[in-house]
Amino acid sequence: MKELCAVIEAILFVSGDPVRVEDLAHSMNLTAMEMETALTELADHLSLESHGLQLNRSGGEVFLSIRPKFAPQIEAFLQPLEKRPLSQAVLETLSIIAYRQPVTKADIEQVRGVKCDYSVQALLAKGLIEEAGRRETLGRPILYRTTDAFLRHFGISTLEELPQVDFKAPAEAMET
Repeated sequence: MKELCAVIEAILFVSGDPVRVEDLAHSMNLTAMEMETALTELADHLSLESHGLQLNRSGGEVFLSIRPKFAPQIEAFLQPLEKRPLSQAVLETLSIIAYRQPVTKADIEQVRGVKCDYSVQALLAKGLIEEAGRRETLGRPILYRTTDAFLRHFGISTLEELPQVDFKAPAEAMET
């Protein structure tokens, strides 16, 4: 029975979504009664040994979730990942997108002089930019633009509030 519980736990873990008890029993060639016994044992095992996960039931489905008492620690761990400051390279990429949108990766790379794949992916993951269609040229490259999350992140309500920059001025003038 221990191995059966371990298999059920592994299936529920990799599934990530609720699984119908009936489907679980069918896939493991178990009767409804055998599955219920195994699920009860798994729930007891997770509960009695203070595991970080718990077995939940909703209608005819079962799924794993974290124990509510561990939510603050999990939130504290995940929070810094979302709040990490933007690196110089990512900020440069974001600036180019903000001022010249919609732009392609090639446009960004032409201005920066280096690849921008990582920066674009990081900005997409943070929700600061989004795809804005495709340019009607050879290869139909993806166009990128800023999002409302970008405006909120920088505390502005429209793109017109961005500082004015003279792109034709020499680099030395911009540094002073």
